[in-house]
Amino acid sequence: MRQEVLLEARVRNELKKNKTAKIRKTGIVPAVVYKKGLGAIPLSLSVKDMEKALHTSAGGNVIINLSVPENGKTANKTVIIKEIQYDPLKGSLLHVDFNEISLTEMLKVGVPVEAKGAAAGIKDGGILEHILWEVEIECLPTQIPEKIEADISGLKIGDSLHVKDLRVPEGVKILNDPELTIMSVKPPLVEKAAEVVPGAEITEPEVIREKKEEKEEEKSPEEKG
Repeated sequence: MRQEVLLEARVRNELKKNKTAKIRKTGIVPAVVYKKGLGAIPLSLSVKDMEKALHTSAGGNVIINLSVPENGKTANKTVIIKEIQYDPLKGSLLHVDFNEISLTEMLKVGVPVEAKGAAAGIKDGGILEHILWEVEIECLPTQIPEKIEADISGLKIGDSLHVKDLRVPEGVKILNDPELTIMSVKPPLVEKAAEVVPGAEITEPEVIREKKEEKEEEKSPEEKG
């Protein structure tokens, strides 16, 4: 069973932009939890804790158990990341959106596809082209795979691997078109040699020829003779 990450969060009452900018300077990132039919709950949590959660093997599909104080009690919310906003210059966390989920209900997420093995066509000089880097799946939260491996060992030059060729764990369903190409092995690039037409006069580059003509003109009649 997939391991959950426990994070502590607090209800955020200050919602203005200037207030959220101030709390970011204290190592806190603003967040929102969305639950179907119940709207949104503004929260705040530690940037360090959030970054640790993102660096687990599950990556962006990590299941998080949020511990939130409510009315003198602690409420636990099971969430998954919906969207993360980063500072385009610094790369720091700006905001996190969560979706509250149930561990017993199916959900849809994107999972990365990685090549496994060495394609036979590459050994023959072919080039592996990775076209589809992520597939959408449907499964229970506890069954989300970290990645889906695509076995390319049998691919020869000109061969392709499609969505229908992927093997996924039991309980996981891929939602993409089965005929979509994930990877293919292209023929090696061959540079064409310049064609030489029989009988054609081979001339020197124009600039060089002009320079030679100039030198001839500079010579005295005695030197030319």
